Amino acid sequence: MNPIPYEIIEALIQCFGRCFHWKNNMESFLISAGVDRALAARDKNEHKFVWARKLLSDLNQTENGRLVARRIVTEFYKLRDLPDADVPDRNSGIDKLKQLKALALENKFIVEEQKKESNARSKLAEDTAKIASLRAEKLNSLLSEFTSKCLMGTDRQAAGYCLEKILKELFLLSEIEYTGSFKTETEQVDGYFSFGGFGYLVEAKCTRETPTKKDILGFISEAKERLQSTRGLFVSVNGFRPEVANELNGTGSNVVLFDGGDLTCVLDGRIDLKDALQAKINHASTSGEVYFSLLTCHIVA
Repeated sequence: MNPIPYEIIEALIQCFGRCFHWKNNMESFLISAGVDRALAARDKNEHKFVWARKLLSDLNQTENGRLVARRIVTEFYKLRDLPDADVPDRNSGIDKLKQLKALALENKFIVEEQKKESNARSKLAEDTAKIASLRAEKLNSLLSEFTSKCLMGTDRQAAGYCLEKILKELFLLSEIEYTGSFKTETEQVDGYFSFGGFGYLVEAKCTRETPTKKDILGFISEAKERLQSTRGLFVSVNGFRPEVANELNGTGSNVVLFDGGDLTCVLDGRIDLKDALQAKINHASTSGEVYFSLLTCHIVA
């Protein structure tokens, strides 16, 4: 890296002398720009102009020091006002700051760092777009599998296994930790996840018949046998009979109901899974109703 241009050094010295009144402020500025604390404070007893000249002379001796000087210029360039409100001659300070900025642009003394920041922002945008594209592609694949095997498939046992697999992949894709089906000594659990401070057991049904009240109450009982913070998510691809769901309203049920239409809304990207779960929970909490369709929710596109 080339030595610091003479005019940049002189402009920096003037900025330090004219833009700061308190030496502590100047020292803090130097440290925030990357100057070693010991070096920043070494000549603090000198006049600000002398202090700055000695510091810049030292920085100009090494490549790393010249990089730090470039950072100092960049920090001055970012300023939209003087860094010290107590300077005796504000107009002079602003004039010196403007001169340094003009020289920095003319000598391309901050271009490299700005370019790195710009490249980093571009890379982040590219990565974000790529992740979003891959996520949309995966959701579309899950939707296709859900439609062909769960909604239209004739083998209902295979459809049930497929539904469990889709739920696990969907939750993991939505960055919600999820445990697939497992057995205890007394029961089969289709899945488990944590959300909003609660643990949720999962019941996944892909039968031709809709769940009976006995089915849902049995699942509610399973959840209540766990810790008090345990709830349930009952997924029924073929939905729920209104009279069954209505009988559970206002009973303090700890179960969230999802049907095939709700799942389709999530899989086709109309609503994020986390938002869908929260919408269901909020509705149940405020209305006492254990079920409502996401298609009626205003946040569904």
